[in-house]
Amino acid sequence: MLGLAALVAGAVAGAVWGLGIAACGLAGMVALHVQNLRALKRWVQSPVETPIPSGRGVWETVFAALHRFSRELSRERRSLAEALQRFRNAGEAMPDAVVMLDAGHHIEWCNAAGQTYFGLDGERDKGALVFNLIRQPEFAAYLAADRSGQALLLKSDRGGGLLISVQLIPYGDQEKLLIGQDVTEFERVATVRRDFVANVSHEIKTPLTVISGFIETIQTTGPAPQQLERYLSLMAEQAHNMQRLVEDLLVLSALENESNSVAGEPVAIAPLMNALLRDAQSLSGGRHDIQLEVQAPGAILGSEIELRSAFGNLISNAIRYTAQGGKVGIRWQMTDGAGLFSVEDSGIGIPAEHIPRLTERFYRVDRSRSRATGGTGLGLAIVRHVLLRHDATLNIDSEPGRGSRFTLKFPATRMVAVVPPPEHQLQLAASR
Repeated sequence: MLGLAALVAGAVAGAVWGLGIAACGLAGMVALHVQNLRALKRWVQSPVETPIPSGRGVWETVFAALHRFSRELSRERRSLAEALQRFRNAGEAMPDAVVMLDAGHHIEWCNAAGQTYFGLDGERDKGALVFNLIRQPEFAAYLAADRSGQALLLKSDRGGGLLISVQLIPYGDQEKLLIGQDVTEFERVATVRRDFVANVSHEIKTPLTVISGFIETIQTTGPAPQQLERYLSLMAEQAHNMQRLVEDLLVLSALENESNSVAGEPVAIAPLMNALLRDAQSLSGGRHDIQLEVQAPGAILGSEIELRSAFGNLISNAIRYTAQGGKVGIRWQMTDGAGLFSVEDSGIGIPAEHIPRLTERFYRVDRSRSRATGGTGLGLAIVRHVLLRHDATLNIDSEPGRGSRFTLKFPATRMVAVVPPPEHQLQLAASR
């Protein structure tokens, strides 16, 4: 267009005018390009989100293409940011600790569990060397040896006795993920299992040793009839102990394999208490003063077999650890809608430091005394599981030399206020 205008002007007004018009047009075009180039430079030097300028002429096409490219780039940037945020959200939601490390073991990011388990701060510790913050020699050796894929067990220095299983997983360009899993409960269960096997082996080994020893004596020496009778009596006693141990183990196993709560049927208090009293009198053989008091007959929603086992274990313990002539009191009462079953004795009592562990399997305050009284070490463990299944709690009050009181509390939701039939009316009884 500019060249055509110059030719027309040259033909009409002369060559000088034609060249002048061409020069002016060329200068205008240069000015336009310079103006658009400056606009492009300002945009390039501006922040990323600055709008693309509008151009004129051929620059309009250029800026339109840049605008489309910028929109695509923004969409990709938003998509990457959303993906990164989703990854971080997923990492934050994980119960395990996740720490991202670069090739030099510098911290790039960690989730909330990583901050809790390892005492890190996601913002403050970014870029720090991880072994400068997790200062345990075995961890530093683990990183130095680069045992990727192998687990390392660490005791958290954050308190609470946490045991953390740490694993280093390589990814990307020499980067690594440090994964930490809380295995405290797994280790506790494994320890309990090991202790359980060891305790069972020990409890069975003792009577088996006695029985096998008597059998060997009988086979080799041929004892006199009176000695043989004594040997057989002791062997029968040890066999009975093993039988009781196996029975208690089966009961405990059944309770542990059941659901955490039992719905059950109403179990009438009065006949249950009368049955427990008869069992206590039989076990005592007239050596103790046993008193029974029922203040509010009603019923408990639950399993009669399990409740009788739990109550019976407490009564049995009270009798076995109370000297001849001592007192054992059995009581049922209602307080604020809750049911309370208690067994109180005037026995040897329990030191305070042992009380928190009494419901552990095979835990004994005095192992020699327990064996002499015929206990299996599982009674209170059975009580604990029965209470868990009946939403009940156990409270223990005891003082050495002054006796003990074990109280089971059943919530109001487990209690049924029923009037027992006449034949089940409780007759208070005492046995000396």
